[in-house]
Amino acid sequence: MANLICSTMPSMAAFTASDLLRSRSLRKPLPRVSPLSSSSDKLGSSLSSLKPLYLAPLGSFGLGSRDGPASAANLRGLSSKARAYEADRSEGIPVLDNEGRAAAAQKVKIGIYFATWWALNVVFNIYNKKVLNAFPYPWLTSTLSLAVGSLIMLLSWGARVAEVPKTDLDFWKALAPVAVAHTIGHVAATVSMSKVAVSFTHIIKSGEPAFSVLVSRFLLGERFPVPVYLSLLPIIGGCALAAVTELNFNMTGFMGAMISNLAFVFRNIFSKKGMKGKSVSGMNYYACLSMLSLLILMPFAIAVEGPQMWAAGWNKAVSQIGPHFVWWMAAQSVFYHLYNQVSYMSLDEISPLTFSIGNTMKRISVIVASIIIFHTPVQPINALGAAIAIFGTFLYSQAKQ
Repeated sequence: MANLICSTMPSMAAFTASDLLRSRSLRKPLPRVSPLSSSSDKLGSSLSSLKPLYLAPLGSFGLGSRDGPASAANLRGLSSKARAYEADRSEGIPVLDNEGRAAAAQKVKIGIYFATWWALNVVFNIYNKKVLNAFPYPWLTSTLSLAVGSLIMLLSWGARVAEVPKTDLDFWKALAPVAVAHTIGHVAATVSMSKVAVSFTHIIKSGEPAFSVLVSRFLLGERFPVPVYLSLLPIIGGCALAAVTELNFNMTGFMGAMISNLAFVFRNIFSKKGMKGKSVSGMNYYACLSMLSLLILMPFAIAVEGPQMWAAGWNKAVSQIGPHFVWWMAAQSVFYHLYNQVSYMSLDEISPLTFSIGNTMKRISVIVASIIIFHTPVQPINALGAAIAIFGTFLYSQAKQ
């Protein structure tokens, strides 16, 4: 009897194993694996693409054990589990690779946005200061900046270069208070730069976070963590130190920068409240904001300065500077629109915290560039105040996180 069992078991194991291989090969799609190949080259390439095969004892599959040969259901289950395991291993790697590539591409895109934003802002401030030195009429200069930007976007929409935004009456109603605050902030900043150095205006404007916290706390009832309040101390102290030690201090220029800070804080508040749920891209949002601000600003610019003053100032500037003055005026208007457009476009891609840090770095680049180009005299104590204020702005952005 023992001899009979021993002679029967190998044949049973061989039969069952062959059935297992035949079952697995028949269940696999024919395009993926060809069990028979007449060409040795095809056979070699097919084998090289297969995963390593690990063989376990037959007993682990229920073959030739005391439990008897494995059932067809068990074999099908093993085949399904093996295919599922292979699919999990082979399909997971490309997904992770694609995610890594997408993240790297996003970082490059944000870097390009920041570099373009800072460069355009530096160029705008340089040409804007040149224009204001020769043509000290900030109301007209501000109006032309908005007019040129509005014209650029109208031409872009007409040529189908940019998608025309879908707006309604509710959109323009929500945009109106934002446009009023934007207009005030824009004109106030231009008035400031017509009276003082560009570097001093931006040092004072670095104190905008302090206005944001104070307005949000006392008018809106918002509460902030203690580190946020502590970060305001270097901001306020640095701005005060820079203002006291400024060699060419001017009260109109100082107040213009302060009013600009306050106006832009309200612009951000109105924008957050009124634009929720509005599906307009950052580029088109700023285009609509520029057009509405232009309509608001034009009558005030005419009332404050007027065509007669503009004509006399224009003739004087052209006679002193020459044709270059016309280029300066066009450049400051175009670059004003472009840097603001890029900044609003970047908001679609980054978080408000990242944008705040980028805005701080932008001010540093403008301050340094303006000091170098215009040879602005800076005392060490004045530079220390600017550094403290800007560092406080960075601390504020981190504390709000």
